[in-house]
Amino acid sequence: MVVALGLRPVGEGERQLAPDLARGVMLALIAVANSAIYLYGRPYGVRQHIIEHGLLDRVTAALNMTFVDGRAYPMFAALLGYGVARIWARRRDDDEGRRVLRRRSAWLIAFGAVHATLLFSGDVLGVYGLLGLVLCRLLRVRDRTLLIIAGAWLVPVALASTLAYSTPYGTNERTYFWSFAVEDPVTALLLRPMEWLMTPVGMLGVGSAALVGMWAGRRDLPAVPDRLLRRAALWGPLVAVLGGLPVGLNAGGFVHTDAAAAMAAFNALHIVSGIAGGLGYAALIALIAQRIETRAGTARRGPLVTALAACGQRSMTCYLMQSVIFVALLAPYTLGLGGRLGSAATVALAIGTWGATVVAAEFMRRGGVRGPAETLLRRLTYPRRR
Repeated sequence: MVVALGLRPVGEGERQLAPDLARGVMLALIAVANSAIYLYGRPYGVRQHIIEHGLLDRVTAALNMTFVDGRAYPMFAALLGYGVARIWARRRDDDEGRRVLRRRSAWLIAFGAVHATLLFSGDVLGVYGLLGLVLCRLLRVRDRTLLIIAGAWLVPVALASTLAYSTPYGTNERTYFWSFAVEDPVTALLLRPMEWLMTPVGMLGVGSAALVGMWAGRRDLPAVPDRLLRRAALWGPLVAVLGGLPVGLNAGGFVHTDAAAAMAAFNALHIVSGIAGGLGYAALIALIAQRIETRAGTARRGPLVTALAACGQRSMTCYLMQSVIFVALLAPYTLGLGGRLGSAATVALAIGTWGATVVAAEFMRRGGVRGPAETLLRRLTYPRRR
């Protein structure tokens, strides 16, 4: 007879609205951030984004940098840390919880390797898998120590960002993510694994966000005091906007700074403030979810909230679907729209792509179908035994 291991996945009725809603909403920002990487064939400016000339495109580029770039992935990292803490809380009395977390992290790295090689070298699944393995080593660390490590880690994050994004302004050649401008699909395929291995250098900030998320997961989101969530929801996005504005204005061409030291400082500030923004976005959505649950309950969430939560429950599947659509439309070896569209049109395409994945997730929910990627990951993470 085949029986499931003692630690099982969370059932549909046991899921909390806040994490699912946060994932569903923030996948829109992921789509906006990722789609900008596909633009090519024009001079590159701040953080390897193309230099725009039309007013609408310039405003869009500035808003993208200020509110989106470097702000969405930290939120997902915080949710990763939160999930690790919740899984560990269910079976902290034995080694099974740790084994499950390690298996899940290892398979995330494998998923990321496939995704990066075939579709998108800026893949984050592998980064989160690597981060999950690190978090497994910190499961018994005290709360205070977690927060100290999270704060101290911001120093290498700031230093790395000054190196990773200190590219010449107005260059016609990419200094990283070369495959996005390559017309030969075979050459792009060969470049993507190397680019993927470089991705963690530009995403070190997710470590601090994940540690804060694990700290919050030990308290469980519904149990976190409203006062703390309200402060995070207010100050997190505010810090992100203030920290991202210098880079945003430069990206939009409203301000131009030639001094390398100034741009290095702006890049460091951009990345560090983005961590606060991601945490603030998560806190804001958690507050909204709490209000929805308190006033309406599970049975009366409304069609929009239900669809967004369904997308969040299938976030990996929807994330991979975004890559498939972007490659089909934007890559130079397919339709090549990345060489013609400006920032405004690309954002519109990204939001439309995200909306299509939300609709697809809702149809899957109504049909009682889990996301294919989530189903496979669960089967690999929670194996059965005889």
